[in-house]
Amino acid sequence: TEKFNKDIRKLGTNAQNQSYLDQFRVLVTEIGNAMGYVRMVRSGGVHYISNAIKFVPDLEKTPNYEEQAVASSLSEESVTAARNVDSVLNNLMQKFAEGSDYFKILVEVFKDEMRKEQNFHLRNFYIIVPPLTLSYVDHMLASKDKLTKKNKESNFCDDGFALGLAFVLKLLDQNKQFDGLRWFESVQMHYSEEQEKVRRELAGRKRQDDETQHLQLTVNRIMSYRREFELLFFSFLSARI
Repeated sequence: TEKFNKDIRKLGTNAQNQSYLDQFRVLVTEIGNAMGYVRMVRSGGVHYISNAIKFVPDLEKTPNYEEQAVASSLSEESVTAARNVDSVLNNLMQKFAEGSDYFKILVEVFKDEMRKEQNFHLRNFYIIVPPLTLSYVDHMLASKDKLTKKNKESNFCDDGFALGLAFVLKLLDQNKQFDGLRWFESVQMHYSEEQEKVRRELAGRKRQDDETQHLQLTVNRIMSYRREFELLFFSFLSARI
């Protein structure tokens, strides 16, 4: 994966020094950000409905006020008012019961289009995911480094990529294929082995010199990559549909 990312960069970069793979990662992140916006709007709607519906004693045993008004021989105005109450309650309960299944609704809307013959080139999308994740981790480490330098273009978290990645994999029905790569497990194993290898080399050195400092920096870099991949894994796992 590291070699693939280096080779992709040889194909050229844009004005922002982004390779084609970096631009692909940005696209996936933008998809995830759009999904995050939908989630935010939906959360606001649920919050509003929760406040409105709290005055209903029992959502499962809501009487039909129109029928009761008619049975009580109330005036036409009272029957109309009761009908309006029933309509409002039914609407609130329906919206409240929808919960957070909007992701599944979006998947149902877009999956047929994404799986058409014209998008046949996406059948192996899951294979490009490992290089994309490495591009993301490189980007996040660079952003966090800028944060310590008080750079305006820095940030310390970005769940848009994980959300977009989970959404696209679901759209293309490639979750099983990606799981078969055991990518995140392989990453942890790789960095554990690299970290142990460098630490053994450090333990064998009896005096401090430039090489020892370099090895210590290597250990810190490996730990940073390992930690960032763990954070990505947790975000991706929670975003999966």
